[in-house]
Parts: sequence; C-alpha cells; structure tokens
Amino acid sequence: MRICKNLKWYLAFLILTGFSWNVNAQNAVEAAAADYNKHVRGSNEQLLLAGKYAHALFFNGQQKEAMALLQQNISRASKKADGKYGAQLCGIAAMNSKVLDDTSAASSYLKQAKTFAEKTKELSIKGYVMYCEGWMYARNNQEHQAIQSFQQALKFFDKSPQTETVISRKTAIYKELSSIYSNWKAYDLQEKYALLMLEIARSRNKPMDIFDAYMSMGYNYQEQYINHPEQEKLRNLAERYYLQAIHSYQKNKDKMAVPSDLSFAAINLANLYLQFYPGAYKAKSLEYAQLGLEIGEQVEQYAQVASAYGIMAEYSAKAGDQATAKKYLLASLAALMKDAVAENTVALSLYLKLAEVYEAEGQFNEAYHYYKQYVKVYEEVYNANKMEQGRRLEAQFEKERQQQQLIRLRLEAEKRQQQISLMHALSETQQQELKNLKLSKENQRQQMEVIQLEADNRGQELKLSRVEIQQRAAQLEASQKELAYKSRMNIVYVLLIVTLIITACLIYYAYRQHMKTLKQKESLQVLSSMLQGQEAERARLARDLHDGLGGILSGTKITLSALSMNDQKGSINDRSGNLKGALDKSLDQLDVAVVELRRIAHNLMPELLDKYGLKEALKEYALRMSNDGIEVSAHFVNYEDSLEKEKQIVVYRIVQELVNNAVKHADATQIMVQLSEYNNRILITVEDDGKGFDPRLADGRKSAGIHNVQSRLEFLNGNMQIDSRPGTGTTIEIEFPINNEEHDG
Repeated sequence: MRICKNLKWYLAFLILTGFSWNVNAQNAVEAAAADYNKHVRGSNEQLLLAGKYAHALFFNGQQKEAMALLQQNISRASKKADGKYGAQLCGIAAMNSKVLDDTSAASSYLKQAKTFAEKTKELSIKGYVMYCEGWMYARNNQEHQAIQSFQQALKFFDKSPQTETVISRKTAIYKELSSIYSNWKAYDLQEKYALLMLEIARSRNKPMDIFDAYMSMGYNYQEQYINHPEQEKLRNLAERYYLQAIHSYQKNKDKMAVPSDLSFAAINLANLYLQFYPGAYKAKSLEYAQLGLEIGEQVEQYAQVASAYGIMAEYSAKAGDQATAKKYLLASLAALMKDAVAENTVALSLYLKLAEVYEAEGQFNEAYHYYKQYVKVYEEVYNANKMEQGRRLEAQFEKERQQQQLIRLRLEAEKRQQQISLMHALSETQQQELKNLKLSKENQRQQMEVIQLEADNRGQELKLSRVEIQQRAAQLEASQKELAYKSRMNIVYVLLIVTLIITACLIYYAYRQHMKTLKQKESLQVLSSMLQGQEAERARLARDLHDGLGGILSGTKITLSALSMNDQKGSINDRSGNLKGALDKSLDQLDVAVVELRRIAHNLMPELLDKYGLKEALKEYALRMSNDGIEVSAHFVNYEDSLEKEKQIVVYRIVQELVNNAVKHADATQIMVQLSEYNNRILITVEDDGKGFDPRLADGRKSAGIHNVQSRLEFLNGNMQIDSRPGTGTTIEIEFPINNEEHDG
C-alpha cells in the first residue's frame, strides 16, 4: 500500500496521547501552549500536558522547539519519585527522533524511557514504553522483535483500567500487528488484528480508526487476490472495504485529521478497477481517480496527483489516444516533481511510458532523455534490468549524432580544400616574386651558417643519445640483479608459507581432535539427559497404569468377587437383581478402563503426529485440552513441517509438558501456543494468563516439569527463557535450530 511514510509514522503515535486536529496547526500550538502554561512549572499536570504541546509544535514544523521542550520536561520529570512522567516523555522523544531519522537519539531516549518505567507501578505507562520499543523495531525492519514488544505492551494494557488513552494505544498496536502480518502474508493474523481494530473503532465511534481498519481489510483482500486470481470473491471484498472507507470518510469529513487519506483511498480503488476489473468499470475507475486528483491538489499531496494522472493516461493509451495519454503522463511527471519525497515506483512507470510514447513518435532525443531518467531511477530501486532499451536508443541517438558530425567534417574539409588552393596560389605568387629578386651573397652566407648550426646541434643530440643508451644499459643490469634477488626472496617466502601451512594443518588437526572429544562428552551428557527423561516417562506411565487403570481394574475385581459371594446367598430373585447390578457396574468400570488405556496410549505416541505431522498433532492436542474452564489454542507462522520426525516428537513432548504444567498449577483460563519458523530456526512460545510464579524459585527446586523440558532441549541444542512474576501470567520462549550442525558451527 503506497502511503506517505513520514506522515503516517507521525499519526501512528499522535493518537496515542489523545491529541486531535480539528483546528489548524497554528491554532493547535496556541491552544496547547495556553493549557501548558497555566499550570505551575514542573507540576504533575504540566508534565502530563508537555507531550501534547510538543506534538503541536512538531506537527507545525517546529521540530527543534518540540525536542527542546521535551528535553526540558524530561529533566524535570527525572526529579519525581514516580517515573511515569519521564517514561512517557522519553517515549515521545524517541519516536520524534526516529521520524527525524536520528537513530542514535531515538535509541538513547528509549533506553531512558525503560529506566523511568521501572520506577512506576502504572501498567499503562509500562505498556506505552513497550509500544514505543515495538514501533521502533518495526521501522528498523526487526519485525520478530516488534511483535514480541507489542504483545508485551498488550499484556500491560489489558491489565490496566480501560481509559480512552489505553484503548487508543491498543488500537494503534492492532494496526501495527496487522501491517506486520500483512508483510509476512500471514493473512489470517492480519485479518484478526484488523477486525479487532475495526471492532474497537466502531464501539468508540472513532471515524479515523474505522477508516484505517477498512483500508487495512481492503488491502489484505487485494493482496490475497493477487496471489489467488481465480478467487474473485477476494477481489470483490477488497472493493467493498475500499468503498466503505471512502463513504466513512465522506460521512465524517469534519472529524478526519488527514485530508489526503480520502485521496489515497480513492486512488487505491481506482487502481483496483484498472488492474483487476473488466473494461466496463472504466467509468468508476476514472471517477475515483478524478476524486483523488482533486483532493491531492487541494492538500498538495503531489504523489497522489501523479498516480491519478497515471491512471487516466493508462485508459487513454488503451483507447489508442496517444496524444491525450502523453498529456496525462507529462502532467503526472510535473506533479511528481513537486513532491518533496519522490515516489520512485510512480516515477519509474512514468519515465518508461513517456520514453515509449516519444520513441513511437520518432522523437528519439526526447525518448533517450526519458530512458536515461528511467534507467537512473531503476538502478536506484531495482538494480537496472531495463538498461538494454536505454542502450538501444542511446546507440540510435549516437548514430544520428555521428552522421551530423560527419556532415560537419565534410563541410570543414571542403573549406580547408579551398584554403589550401588559396595558399597554393599565394605561394606561387611569392615564388614568382622571389625569382624576380636577386638574393645577395650575404644572405647565402647566412643560410650556410644556419645549416652549419643545425649540423652542430645534430652532433650534440647524437652524443646525448649515446649517454642515454649507456644509462639504460646500467639500469638494465641493475634490474637483472634486482630480479635475481627477488627470485631468491620468493623461494624463501614459499618455504615460509609451506611451513606455516603445515603448522596450521597440525593445529587444525589438534583442534578437530579436541572438538571431537568435546562432542563425544556432549553426546554422553545428552544421552544421559535423554535417559533421565525416559525414566521420568516410564515413572509417569507406571503411575498412570497403577493409579488409573490399575485402580479401575481392582475395583472391577472387587465387584465381581462380591458377586461371587452374593451368588451363594439370598433368594433367586435377589441373586438375579444383584447379578444384573454388579454386571452393569463391572461393564461401566471396564469402559472407563478402556478410555484410560486409550489416554495412556495416546500420551505415549499421538496417532496424528505419526500420520499428519507436528502441526496437526498440536492443533488436536490444544482442542483436546480445552474445556469450559480453559481455552488452549495453537498458532503457526511460516512453519511447513520441516522438522525430522524424531524432533517433532521431542517438540510435542515439550509443549505437552508446558501446557500440562499450566493446566495443573497456573489456574489459567487461556493458554496460547505459537510455533514459528525463521532463518532456519524454530521459535516456540507458550503463554498463559494464570497466577504466574518466580522462575528463580522454580530453578532452585529443579521441578520435574522444567527439568524434563530442559533435558529434551539439550537434545535439540536449544535454549529456554521464562518470563513470569506472581500475578502476571507466564510466557515461556523456546528456540532451537532446525539442523543441529548449524547450532554447533
């Protein structure tokens, strides 16, 4: 989705402070300044308003004043016992610095924000700092880290009072997550967060958030349709959401902060009709392109104006009206040149189409000019795979230039021929005059002297040549000696290099032997850990058989024994009734025993894991563990069953152990399991909303569950991190390489 990045970055965190722009920027600055200055300097109220005042300055183009104001109030906030004021101001300063491309300052402010956040108990401020961190990770293309920070921020926000500011910040996080998952083409997760954003926006009646949610959904379905063009339903859904975004904007014009959003949405819809709908939709496409053009010119968003003209040019070209197409293309290029931030993708298309139009008209100079511009931009963006066309036109232009130059040379040759003829005529005249003059003997003598001088000069030149030859001979002899010396030195160098190579080989051999010994020790340790894990599994199986199945069968035996004793007593009718009741009870107990036996067998080796792989097995396990009191869910990102069967079993056991621990000890109502694959590594996250615990105490006791997980992780060459505190739930992250050799290297 092509948007104005700096403006969107700014608005992404502008809404986090609840700041709105229903007046012009200068009035907003004056209003914010009045609110700020009516409070005592350094008071809590003034510190809370400093962020809004800084935003007003920043939005009005007074970035230096905004940063100075923030720095001044950060200094005052550092003297407060509660760190919430400093944390919020540092978070705003960090994002402002990032918008200004000052990465170093942004990192420094974020670090200060984290330090301040540790000094406050207000969860919404902790969540805001985590949001700032995720926001910056996302702009640095570190999307995995961004997701982790955003999820941590949501935890804090969910546990905070649901104020208007907290809800706005949650909406911003949903928007960020939707964008990241869209880039990953994880359309189910992208749709999930877009719908959450839309639901909150509708409940709060926030037109800007509703517009953004509609645009996100439209873009999601458009991308899905590009990947699956046979499913026209996806294309129609994209159209529906774009239309809803436009209608929502037009209905709430007075509440929308960014006028260019309407132009942006209209051009997106016009381009959707142009690219993916039949020709019957031409009128609709041109209608929305015209709307985008008019709004874009009003708000001086010239990249959008250029896109609108480009759509009009495309339709004119399809209709065979090349003159109108060229007019629109030139208008598009003129608009694009006015934009402070050049849209290279639009410029690339414009230069190419203009070059083709001029080439078709035979205007090769103009065509060559636009091809040169096209190639320049192409190299900047895509490493120039269209250079051949540029070279072809350049060669054609060069040929014409050479022909013109040849014509000029011929004209100059003719002029020179005429000059030579004139000179010949003058020379003949002079010779005739010389013949008519009688040269004196003095002149002849002088001529002889000149000749003698020339002869003397030639003799001296000959002597100098001999000296030079002698010097060159001496230099040649010195060079031969130097070459002989270098040859000897080369032999010495070769011997030294051979010696070093042999030494390096010996050292490498010793290192390999040492590493082999270490690997053998590690293998023994892993084997020992695996044996301990197997013993634990056997102990668990024995407990299940003894406590579960054994108890049921013992009860059945007692019932049948009692039946045998009662069979000898009482009347026939009594014995018949007792017999039927005892048999029914025994059959019920045997049914329970069969169910228990199946459960034990399923725990030993899940059938789905063996047949369909880890993904389906974990989904089935999550479904089986869910009940009325607890919901267990499993999610997968970029995972394609790339693990070996043996490792899949180990991963299944690890997840089973962690979920069982959460079910038994955490008093959780929700447990989420997420498995993702990236950079040839597997990341597993098991998260619950239970009562939590202190991981240091768990490590000290070496609890059986954690110990079993660590034993299996040694087999996978993985590591585990536990994030939990009493009363805040638990998040356990496990990471390991898909191939053990990569980890070892």
